[in-house]
Amino acid sequence: MQDCVFCRQENITIIAENELALAFYDGCPINEGHTLVIPRRHVETYFEATPEEHAAMIGLVYKVKDYLQKKFNPDGYNIGSNVGSAAGQTVFHFHLHVIPRYRGDVADPKGGIRKVISHRKSIHGPSCGKNH
Repeated sequence: MQDCVFCRQENITIIAENELALAFYDGCPINEGHTLVIPRRHVETYFEATPEEHAAMIGLVYKVKDYLQKKFNPDGYNIGSNVGSAAGQTVFHFHLHVIPRYRGDVADPKGGIRKVISHRKSIHGPSCGKNH
């Protein structure tokens, strides 16, 4: 798709690629090494990608992790995708974020992606945290 920033592939540095997917640094990184993994075919969301595209992307997630570990030596990772505008998706070409995490990059990382809705700990109350 011509108007898709990811399909145009302008100003990107490809870190890893295969027949169905590619990985490159995020243009607006939230941490050093923040990388995106996308299918080559334009699909808007996670649920529109084929099982083969998902497998190709996961294969690249592992390659990206190895690359980032050697280059930046992070202490952890967040991996995820925003699906739909209600979930925060702003670029409508499916992509996985691989975000290296470093000790001290936030005051308290406990909860990780569960804190995406920062004011809500759990819809089931405080006892829910014991199971996660």
